[in-house]
Amino acid sequence: MSRLLILATAFLLSLPAGSAAGSQPLPAEGQKQVLVLFSVRRDAQLVIVGERELTRILKAGVPEGIDYYSEFIDQGRFQQADYVEAFRQFVRAKYRSRRFDLVIAVGDVPLSFVERFRQDDAFSAPLVFFRTAAGPRPPDSTGLTAVPNLRESVEFAAALQPDVRNVFVISGAAAADLAFEGLARAQLAPLESRLAINYLSGVPAKRLEERVAHLPPHSIVYYLVVQRDASGESFLPLEYLDRLTAAANAPVYSWVDSAIGHGIVGGSLKDQVAQMRAIGSLALRPLHGERADSIPTQSPDLNSKQADWRELRRWGISEARVPPGTLLLFRELSPWQRYRTYILAATALLLAQTVLISGLLFQRARRRAAEDQAVKSGTALRHSYDRIRDLGARLLRAQETERARIARELHDDISQQMALLIVDLTILKKSVPSPAQTLTDGVLTRAHQISGSVHDLSHSLHPAKLRLIGLVPALQALQTEMGRSHIPISFTHDHVPAVLAPELALSLFRIVQEGVQNAVKYSRASQISVKLCGGPDALTLTIEDDGIGFDVASAWGSGLGLVSMQERLEPLAASLDIRSSPGAGTTVEVRIPAAARDNNQMVAV
Repeated sequence: MSRLLILATAFLLSLPAGSAAGSQPLPAEGQKQVLVLFSVRRDAQLVIVGERELTRILKAGVPEGIDYYSEFIDQGRFQQADYVEAFRQFVRAKYRSRRFDLVIAVGDVPLSFVERFRQDDAFSAPLVFFRTAAGPRPPDSTGLTAVPNLRESVEFAAALQPDVRNVFVISGAAAADLAFEGLARAQLAPLESRLAINYLSGVPAKRLEERVAHLPPHSIVYYLVVQRDASGESFLPLEYLDRLTAAANAPVYSWVDSAIGHGIVGGSLKDQVAQMRAIGSLALRPLHGERADSIPTQSPDLNSKQADWRELRRWGISEARVPPGTLLLFRELSPWQRYRTYILAATALLLAQTVLISGLLFQRARRRAAEDQAVKSGTALRHSYDRIRDLGARLLRAQETERARIARELHDDISQQMALLIVDLTILKKSVPSPAQTLTDGVLTRAHQISGSVHDLSHSLHPAKLRLIGLVPALQALQTEMGRSHIPISFTHDHVPAVLAPELALSLFRIVQEGVQNAVKYSRASQISVKLCGGPDALTLTIEDDGIGFDVASAWGSGLGLVSMQERLEPLAASLDIRSSPGAGTTVEVRIPAAARDNNQMVAV
């Protein structure tokens, strides 16, 4: 009855790990069957890593596929014969329809179990093992032997804390816990000459927490494993470690990487991922057809130095003391380390902007200085220009005044004297003998010609008709006078104001006079036309000829007539446009805006 109860209990305890006996689905044809035995709980870190890494490696390495099964032996009850037999019967019943291609024993307890019952069909397959103590190699097997290196973590702690004097080793009262304590005593014995090694094994949790909270200075805590204490209370090793590190007044170290992140400073830690990857890689070889006996066993170094950066800061341990090659975990990067690229980029951008802004400010200062200088120069130039314009206007007025004086002299003096001379010559002609009549007639004719020339010159110098009869009649008279040349001259006008300011009328008359004279003298034209048109916007004067033309740019600086035209128009705010090119005739266009025309007090017809 007791045996049946044990079997039933073992069966029920195993239900979460797999299906009920006899209910396993049949394997797919060709797939490899693998059974993995662990000696820790399903929620242990080793199992979590193992299930992930083993299945990944085996599935990736076996193309025909894998049926993966795992079971968990309670190593705390492994010394009980009834439990061992019950577990054996459970596995036999559960997998009676299976023929495994490989059994993997992860740990010393699973290896011992498989060796004891190798004759059973469930455990007769080739064996890959992982053990922590050297021993004879079972038949048809290969594996890894990795003895935990517990001493290196203490050496690691001494490197971080050179002033350490006391080491308090924590372990539980379970069989596996005691095994670890025995291994620690053997490996740490050589250090007792310089360190005081204290073993706190199986101490009830409450008392242990009080004990580690009052450790002497220069102490460290070395956590091995606690699954059960002396009072019989069971624990999850990592949960127990959390309580221990929270209570301890000294840094805590350990030997396996699952402890990192649970309050330990670090140590030379067994890498469980590397362990499971090594087991998986070795397991592929018998699955690919190699005889397990022909595969050499391995003794890999699975340890790596690791430290928790947060715990270094918590205990004031300098990062400079961390041995080279140590993996520093949970490091909180400084703003510089985290955003260095962005900071450098922003700094470079800021410097570039600073240089650019400085350059722009410098350029602005130079531009403002240049603008101020240009304003000063413009003011001086405008002043000089105004003086030149005033001087030009004065010269033109002086010129017109002098022309008027000369015209009066010619009209009032020379013309009168010529008239008297003609009278005298007429009288003389009547009194001279007949032979002298011919000579007298010639002299009288020449006197008439000189008198006409003087009269024309007087009117040319100062057109009295302009003041008396207006611009249009004066231009018609000018047309008649100029028309005596061999070139026909046409004059048209439209909407020209009847009364113009004297200065404006004189300027337009002189421009027509100058333009027509130039055309007659130099253009070799067959026809000359003058057009004067008024409008609401402007008064326009156009002088055109079909002559040989000329280069305006080269003639502008050398021709006094063109300069005189421009100077006459400047006070009127008028525009002068001369269009000509060799062989294409010449067009002179003057445009006087209405504003300038009104300012000169023009009255429209």
